[in-house]
Order: sequence, then structure tokens, then C-alpha cells
Amino acid sequence: MIRLARFGARKQPYYRVVVIEKDRARNGRSVEVVGTYNPRTNPATVDLKRERIDYWTGKGAQLSDTVAKLLKTPAAAPAA
Repeated sequence: MIRLARFGARKQPYYRVVVIEKDRARNGRSVEVVGTYNPRTNPATVDLKRERIDYWTGKGAQLSDTVAKLLKTPAAAPAA
């Protein structure tokens, strides 16, 4: 499963987009970090490794609803 893992101090969230086994805890040991998401910047900063996400989805990993929304945002588009 590809989902968000929360980091950062209290009331200052910062997220890593991680590949993790479905039954592990939210911040449990992940297989691979495939991006970051910082909602505190204006606009929110989204940095994703598209080729690794495509690789893992090809292997059967499912996206969480939030990560699927982040992939569709124009801010997540790779820098040219």
C-alpha cells in the first residue's frame, strides 16, 4: 500500500509518502519512501518519485485515497 506517514512536531505536520505493508502501523517500518508532502507551505509542497510509484503499483500496491488525490494535483507534476 502507498500511503502517508506523519512526521513533524505537534500541530506542524509533515508527511512522507511511503510504500508499506497494509497491516503495519501508520508510522511503522516502510519498504520505501517515494515522496514527501508538506501542507504547511503556501501552496502545499508535493514531491513524488513518479517512476517508483508506477513500479510499485505495477507490483500490486494500492494507493490510499489521499495519495491518489496528491497524484492528480498539478503541484505534483514533475518539474520541467
